Amino acid sequence: MAKKGQYVYEYPHPAVTADCVVFGYDGKELKVLLIKRGKEKEASTTAYVGEWALPGGFLDADSDANVAFAASRELKEETGLTIPAGDLHEVASFSEINRDPRERVITIAHYALVKLSEVKAATDAERAEWFSWDAIPALAFDHDKILRVAFSRLKQDIHFQPVGFELLPEIFTMPQLQNLYESILEVKFDRRNFANKMKHFGILEEVDDGTPRRGTRTPIKYRFHKENYDRLKRKGFQLEF
Repeated sequence: MAKKGQYVYEYPHPAVTADCVVFGYDGKELKVLLIKRGKEKEASTTAYVGEWALPGGFLDADSDANVAFAASRELKEETGLTIPAGDLHEVASFSEINRDPRERVITIAHYALVKLSEVKAATDAERAEWFSWDAIPALAFDHDKILRVAFSRLKQDIHFQPVGFELLPEIFTMPQLQNLYESILEVKFDRRNFANKMKHFGILEEVDDGTPRRGTRTPIKYRFHKENYDRLKRKGFQLEF
């Protein structure tokens, strides 16, 4: 990374950051990954130290191939998660003049979908933790706004993207799948109608894992049939509820 004062330009250049909203699902509710900001090693300011924020950081103009790469790198450094840049979904840019007290900063926000896993804090982060959607604390900078915009984008994408592939375990039950969609869309579905619709599309296949079934009390287990889903996607398929 360039040292302070290395570049001199005729016109002021704003800094660029990448912030990432990471969604997870524990089988019951939607989760969001946040970091508690520590003191910045290379900065002379202490912006929002000790406060919760989205993972992210500054674009390295000398080495980051693009902003998504910067987001992926920062996620690895701050949370221990390895998410390739190609798996990140770009949401929007945020460029309000006073959004960052350190300097003029434009951020490009992304979101990622991951199966819940252990995370660890590193570099500028004191801690990294999963928060339930209804228990998210006040966030630093304009990260509350970024989070709301990313969630709105996720609610749109769930109709067109295989969200369940990335958030659910490989094998799951119909109630887990329904609860995931209800958590994201913030609605309640009729249990029978939801199951019939999902099975009608042919994107689920039953799994026999050897567990003895006791009538209807033992839920049927499923996995996604990715080939069928991809085939339907090529035909313009989308989930409608």
